[in-house]
Amino acid sequence: MLFASLRTPKLITVLLTLMLGGAVTLSPPAACAQDSPNDRMVPRLDRPEISVTVRDHAGSAITAAGNVKLYRDGMLTDQAGLSRGRAFFGSILFGSYTLVIDANGYKSTQRDVNVSVAMRYEVEATLLRDSAPEANGGVPAKPLLSPKAQEALDKTWKALSKNKLSEAEKQLNEADQLAPSHPDVLYAQGVLYLHKQNPTQAQTVLEKASQMDPTNAGAFSALCMALADQGKYDQAIAPAQKSLQLDATAWEPQWVLGEAYYHLQNYDEALKASQQAWTASKGKDPRIELLVAKSQTAVGQYEDAAQSLRDLVKRYGDRPEAATAQRYLDRLKNDGKIHSN
Repeated sequence: MLFASLRTPKLITVLLTLMLGGAVTLSPPAACAQDSPNDRMVPRLDRPEISVTVRDHAGSAITAAGNVKLYRDGMLTDQAGLSRGRAFFGSILFGSYTLVIDANGYKSTQRDVNVSVAMRYEVEATLLRDSAPEANGGVPAKPLLSPKAQEALDKTWKALSKNKLSEAEKQLNEADQLAPSHPDVLYAQGVLYLHKQNPTQAQTVLEKASQMDPTNAGAFSALCMALADQGKYDQAIAPAQKSLQLDATAWEPQWVLGEAYYHLQNYDEALKASQQAWTASKGKDPRIELLVAKSQTAVGQYEDAAQSLRDLVKRYGDRPEAATAQRYLDRLKNDGKIHSN
């Protein structure tokens, strides 16, 4: 199965946006306390924290419902609902993060933060009103989630990021009771089904989620994965392209495009998509590099394919893909396609 171990896409859900203002400023943890409902009263000095403040163009805190998704190296690691324009992430690991900020009635935006010191990082963002008629194509705004439903959904994503499927299902059931058929809840259900390797059920709920909220890049990305997992490569192309229209930096739908084009024997497009996925993921998954090598072989770029395979074996010698890459490399040598060095 193509995505046997799903990672919730960065994709998971980023819009192409116009970013206004907003700067990342640093301040010692002790200087910032009680800035959001889920903040801790006593600052922790052993782990970094990120505090997010979201304002409108007039400088006032956003009061609309919304959420902030936290990505590390392109993977969704946490999610928090906005409360009076604030969100908080505590006890995070060091690394490079991207914050994707959404609020009902506003254009989405994102901020990058390099977390290298155990301190609090203050992130500010200013959102534009999403008032253009073409922004949603006449689709009514999705209903707001109650605070309790949003809290249950946040816990669902947190459990999914740690692959705690039983806990995720428990929290998701609570969210579904509080907000049945909400597109955000359906999206999370689809991702849970993908984690449980049930792409058929995932397809059903993700189709509903993407129809109800056609601005959710993550729902389209997860949908194309569900289709690809079932071998429906021709059907997977459209939602993958839609996801990339909403979030051009996503790598998982690019990967799906590469797989789809390869299985449909459109090798030139397969090579292009797989190389873009490899670049965007920053070498995140050896399966993408293996797809690059297979596509290079299919278009006759044998030496390039051999180099890709050698690099994969060198970097990921302990992964199953390394053994597959070595077999491909040996085959190229035995067939006289490359120099045996």
